Amino acid sequence: MKKFKKNNGFAEDPRSTTASSSVQSLLADESSDSLRILYSTAEAEPLVKIGGLGEVSGALPGALRQLGVDIRLLLPAYRGVIEAIQGEPIGESFQAIPGVEEPVQLFLGKMPNTGQPVYAVACPALYDRDGGPYTDQDGEDWPDNALRFGVLSKVAALFGSTASPADWAADIIHCNDWHTGLAPAYLMHDRRARARSVMSIHNLTFQGNFPSELLGPLGLPKSCFITDGVEFYGRLSFLKAGLYYADYITTVSPGYAREIQTPEFGFGLEGLLAHRRNRLSGILNGIDNTDWNPQHDPYLPARFGPQDLIGKAVNKQLLQERLGLKPNAETIVLGVVSRFTYQKGVDLVLGIAEELLKQPVQLVILGSGDRHYEIEWSRFAWDHPENVSVTIGYDVALAHLIEAGADLFLMPSRFEPCGLNQMYSMYYGAPPVVHRTGGLADSVTDTTPCTLLDGTATGFVFENANTAELLACISRALLAFQDRKTWQKIQYKGMTQSFDWETSANQYFKIYQALAPTKTG
Repeated sequence: MKKFKKNNGFAEDPRSTTASSSVQSLLADESSDSLRILYSTAEAEPLVKIGGLGEVSGALPGALRQLGVDIRLLLPAYRGVIEAIQGEPIGESFQAIPGVEEPVQLFLGKMPNTGQPVYAVACPALYDRDGGPYTDQDGEDWPDNALRFGVLSKVAALFGSTASPADWAADIIHCNDWHTGLAPAYLMHDRRARARSVMSIHNLTFQGNFPSELLGPLGLPKSCFITDGVEFYGRLSFLKAGLYYADYITTVSPGYAREIQTPEFGFGLEGLLAHRRNRLSGILNGIDNTDWNPQHDPYLPARFGPQDLIGKAVNKQLLQERLGLKPNAETIVLGVVSRFTYQKGVDLVLGIAEELLKQPVQLVILGSGDRHYEIEWSRFAWDHPENVSVTIGYDVALAHLIEAGADLFLMPSRFEPCGLNQMYSMYYGAPPVVHRTGGLADSVTDTTPCTLLDGTATGFVFENANTAELLACISRALLAFQDRKTWQKIQYKGMTQSFDWETSANQYFKIYQALAPTKTG
């Protein structure tokens, strides 16, 4: 590891070799006997969030800390991150990988919402730029993404070695998605490595596959570019590296853990995952029920709970009025908050939209994504202004109001590793209509005579992702809506479900303990 005496690109600071007293106090309550976990991620809410990865990274570490785990985040110092975490430089700057000459400087701070310790990897040439974490302002992948996340992976691995860049080293490096997938490979090929590694899959479709010529610039030995290594159909795969070299693999629901071992959902990695199935677990994500709680939600004009749904009726009327739809308590509002992609099945809803409007329903859509879907949905709303509202983009307040004001929530994803909106909709008294896949199947109980009888029904589930079955499932739901006693029974069960992070954190904690048996917390 090449050291630099100068903090190239950063102001010299006498505090640079040790954390200041304010940062030290942040870590003072961590016991030396605690499990030490470095949670390495490309996103973490509220600093940066593109999707579910950011939500998980913003919530799970805090739940694990409540269990006595000494867990610290590691993420890139995108523009504004150091200021947001009130970060202070620690240690000397150093060159992380051969292909990036500019040195890395670590900053230690805390998450602004939870106080969770966080290390930011500062390298202005890689991270301090306009655009998003993965793409530029035009939505195109950054051409140097391999180097950008190679540096993140390498720094993560160093935390698991005797060459840790801080005065703290991890027992376990917890990697998330392809962006940190090279960390287990770096650990495997570093004699100084001491830590074990966990690789979490949030969405297998994003794999981080790059030309093999980047092996040298990334600082990986040629010997690892083989089938039993990082090679994937002639390319270097960050995700495959993580799946092959990690000591344990997790994904975000039990159902998805089974599905990714099949050709339909494995995207070429099903063989490796099936081979490692004894080291693979699916753990259903939790949700933050402080942000998503209809009884305390600051975005709602009227709050409500499972014992009192008057506020939900108020929110429904206000949602209709805000979006220019005719207020009518008897009209059934179908809500969608989604990315506009093939995976999410927004085309399935569009395919039956004309048929749906033959019934007393209104469609409320919020989302963005593939331009084709944006245009088609906007055109449909233009043709049906009294019954359809489509908002392109993302509006946090509107997303909360849709969950609170909708009668039904549509989520017909072709595949869904976990999903969060179906959980939100249950909490908000809007039973979800979902395809039986991944985390949707794990979290939603279909309404049938049997589940109504035993009181477990929370939504409506269809088996195959096609328009005919989606329409039939929605029709079932609309029929159930007509029976107020039945409908309230479904609502109540969904609103009283438990999707807290404590349950998920305990399962991760058990995996950590098994990998580091001498650390008992």
